[in-house]
Amino acid sequence: MAYDDESAKQLFMEAKRVYEDRGMLKWMSGFFLSDHTAAMKKDKTERAKVNEQKTQMYTHEITQVLEHARLKSRPVAIQLEQLDVEGHYLDDITGMIRGYDELGIYIDDQKVDYDEIRHVELYDWKKWSKLK
Repeated sequence: MAYDDESAKQLFMEAKRVYEDRGMLKWMSGFFLSDHTAAMKKDKTERAKVNEQKTQMYTHEITQVLEHARLKSRPVAIQLEQLDVEGHYLDDITGMIRGYDELGIYIDDQKVDYDEIRHVELYDWKKWSKLK
């Protein structure tokens, strides 16, 4: 007996309505549960991470560090004078100085205004081969 697309679809839907595979349903719910648990753990660790407040630097100190980093082609880590909704400092902006103007500097693809900088320091890249 040959089936066309429509009759095959009807046969499949009838079989699906009559036959319920609990084993497959249990397996799928366990699979989704483990993914959900992993996502919850990741979210919890991200929320527990708190960036500490670094010392406020003077303008001339910030300028010296930025100039040194630019001349020596060294990456920098910049803490901004911004807080998140929970009152914690944002993650540091890290990267190479790609350019600057009278209002700020360009770190990789992001512009940072000079008046937003709270703290700046030279940054040492961690090699993936040295991580534990």
